[in-house]
Amino acid sequence: MVGAAFIVLLLLGVPVAVVLGLSTLVYILFSGDTVLLSSYLVQIYNGMTNYALLAIPLFILAGEMMYESGITQQLIAMARVLVGPIRGGLAQVNLVANGFMAAIIGSAIAQSAMMSRIMVPEMKSHGYDTDDAAAITCAGSMLGPIIPPSMPFIVFAVLAQVSVSGMFIAGIIPGVMLLVGFVAIVAVTARRKGYPASERLDRAETRRIVLAAAPSLLVPLSILLTIVFGFGSPTDAAAVAAIVALLLGKFHYRKFRFSRLGVVFLNTALNSALVLFLIGAANAFGWVIVYGGIPQKLSLWMASLTSDPTLFLLLVVAMLLVVGTLLESMAALILIVPILLPIAQDVFQIDAVQFGVVVVLTLVIGLVTPPVGTVLYIAAGISNIAPMRIFRPMIAYVAMAVAVTVLLAIFPALTTVWF
Repeated sequence: MVGAAFIVLLLLGVPVAVVLGLSTLVYILFSGDTVLLSSYLVQIYNGMTNYALLAIPLFILAGEMMYESGITQQLIAMARVLVGPIRGGLAQVNLVANGFMAAIIGSAIAQSAMMSRIMVPEMKSHGYDTDDAAAITCAGSMLGPIIPPSMPFIVFAVLAQVSVSGMFIAGIIPGVMLLVGFVAIVAVTARRKGYPASERLDRAETRRIVLAAAPSLLVPLSILLTIVFGFGSPTDAAAVAAIVALLLGKFHYRKFRFSRLGVVFLNTALNSALVLFLIGAANAFGWVIVYGGIPQKLSLWMASLTSDPTLFLLLVVAMLLVVGTLLESMAALILIVPILLPIAQDVFQIDAVQFGVVVVLTLVIGLVTPPVGTVLYIAAGISNIAPMRIFRPMIAYVAMAVAVTVLLAIFPALTTVWF
């Protein structure tokens, strides 16, 4: 009954958070267990009140502050200096700038919306196909949930009861692998299509841009130093990043206006509310799934398929590639982790951090693949083209992301080498 309600509501286009909440309520009502009903709202509330989740609105706030302060444009200018003069340089600038943004925002959706507005028109004006420009922007947005800090890593850490900082550090090598792979694809595409190199800047102009943009690096550096050197938690790092962005925008770049604080806080509140409501509803849904014994049944079934941890992880990747095309990644993460993590740890002795990185990266691929493909549709809407026009050139980037995910599943050291 619950499965039927879940599928019907999804097909009707009901928001995923509401689908999860209503499906949970259907299960409770048909179970006839009044204890479950009395705990329903408590489970939703508990899902939203974990201290580590406070980092999510603070990272969203940092991203909003950066955009209002002009720091985003400064980082893009620095990326242009680093990789602009090579063939297809503006496309490489797009990827490197996305890497900078990923080190601050941590959300593929927010990153896609921001970078599509900035980079797609710029690339079109320099002779790039709109399809390729939007596809490269989508690919770069996939770095957001992998390069630390990462909102999905925060959510996974809360669900799995592992260190948020540990998850962030584990994402460094996978994030670099993904970025290098995308850069290689752009290099091949640029040579094949004859895309131009950006104009080479003289030494004086290069020096001016680097000196102007260098202070903007204080935002990602503040996050990295706070977490790596133990000065504070990821939540503290997010708060510090927001303050640094505000101070830079107001007193150094002189672009931030206090009159915009209301807009910044409103956007932060709305985006945070969407994420936290989803987490709360999914927490209640996961609670009744565990109550119904589904993880135990699935554990027995998967253990009967294989006893090899690597093969199990590859099976999980194959399954989540399908799930990710149907469910929004954050919702899928919250649903999957309570079911599959106990199996991975108890039956196959897989490290929780490795499992988390593999699961998050696999679900991120779903953000750029139809029919859900949130990032794909955002880029298509902003670029004013059909989503499938973007997806065709995206196939190479999706294949690269799948290849990196498989390597992470086969070689645990790529995620656990730091520990």
